[in-house]
Amino acid sequence: MSPEAAGKPQRTHPKTFAVKAATMLTQLVVPIVVGGYTILDDGDLADLLTYFLPLIVVVIGLNFVLAYFQWTRLTYEVRESDIRVESGLLSRAARSVPYERIQDVSVEQKLIPRLFGLVEVKFETGAGGGDDLKLAYLTEAEGDRLRDTVKARREGREVPEAAVEVERAEADVLFAMPPRRVLTFGLFEFSLAVVAVVFGAVQQFDFLIDFDLWDIDEWQQRLAGPGQYLAGLGPLAQFVGIAAGVAALLAVGVATGVVRTALREWDFLLERTETGLRRRRGLVTRTDVVMPIHRVQALRLKTGLVRRFFGWYGLGVVSLASDSASANHEAAPFAKMREIEPIAATTGFALPSKDLYWSRRSAKASVDGALIDLAIMGAIAVPVWLFSPLWWSALLPLGIGVLGAVREYYLYRFDRHSLGDRFIYSRHGWLAPKTTIGSRVRLQSVEIKQGPLAKLRGYAVLKLGLAGGTFEVEAMPVDQARRWRSAILDSIATTDFSQMLEREPSGA
Repeated sequence: MSPEAAGKPQRTHPKTFAVKAATMLTQLVVPIVVGGYTILDDGDLADLLTYFLPLIVVVIGLNFVLAYFQWTRLTYEVRESDIRVESGLLSRAARSVPYERIQDVSVEQKLIPRLFGLVEVKFETGAGGGDDLKLAYLTEAEGDRLRDTVKARREGREVPEAAVEVERAEADVLFAMPPRRVLTFGLFEFSLAVVAVVFGAVQQFDFLIDFDLWDIDEWQQRLAGPGQYLAGLGPLAQFVGIAAGVAALLAVGVATGVVRTALREWDFLLERTETGLRRRRGLVTRTDVVMPIHRVQALRLKTGLVRRFFGWYGLGVVSLASDSASANHEAAPFAKMREIEPIAATTGFALPSKDLYWSRRSAKASVDGALIDLAIMGAIAVPVWLFSPLWWSALLPLGIGVLGAVREYYLYRFDRHSLGDRFIYSRHGWLAPKTTIGSRVRLQSVEIKQGPLAKLRGYAVLKLGLAGGTFEVEAMPVDQARRWRSAILDSIATTDFSQMLEREPSGA
């Protein structure tokens, strides 16, 4: 933000109206194609040339005119205590957001704005419900300057005009994913999203097929002929046909995972800058997020069912401006542990050491959970066995109950938690284990939660107040939960949070 422009109403970049007009046109492609196809299908080529094409030209012209006037009526103003945005053609709307209410500022670049060299700046207020403030569109340099200016005003400091260029020059690369790494990551992101989308589209546009997609009897009748032919080929041919179908489905799933991962993670770059961790990624939509280190509240280390055998892990950052269920603050989505360690150290956290002592969850909690699962599924299986014409269908709820009991057993075997001098560790899961690392001094509160059965049996859930996310240690023996609560509260009581927000940790 240039000094002469600060404090004065400004417009976004002049190319903004062209970007918005082009975006609106993309939304009209399907109606235009459907309308043109319908007219041609009726054989009315003269109507298409006489009425439909001129109508399209008029609509396109109106799009550009509307987008232009919207651009002229949108202004933003960076003031001493807040940022103010005014917009609207017929009715005007003005919104002011104080800097202290802005939790994070990110820069996003979708495909069409990217072609024009423009970005969209998003101000996260934490209000939820789509109430965040967005400013579209600015040049990349102006977007970076606006982000740094807002963050500096929020923290009560001044940023020199050349701060962005200096920061880029002095940025240290912590982690990067070249194309080969991204494509390898995609192989582990198996997805059948394309199949689901196709089936959903067919269901919505029922004119593509002449029968109900979910009518089993109709499918049996239509496959009767091919099915008889396949049966006549013998068991080996049937097996080959089924294997080919499964292989095709797997190929679709792998290809979908690779494409989705490439679109999201392409050219992934994580840097250590003066203002925090800067993450850039994306092929079609390019996102640029800065995560201030002093706002990092916890780390989440995760892996998958298959990738853990190859030593691949993902590191996520829980900050004051993030949602625990979101992927917006992934610091290293696909990395080796040796690559994750320096990132964790930069945030001031430490990964679990090999000599760390881990405590099990309460055996009583797992026993109770297994008995409850078996009792519920058994109660469902009895009426099914008594009244269903297929008595063996009662085995299904019984099997689900057995699986629930097995799950409880593995939770007891593999769920662990540990309390260190500075950090809290909680590891959950067996097939795809996840580890949460929290700081004892950055927690907001500690709560012991017990239901009637847990209170009777002597175990509890330890709920830790974590800004920006959730942190729970399940099925702890109640005596241990009380000791943890006392120790963590002592750590919180000796911490001056006002000083923590003003300084950045230099490392582990």
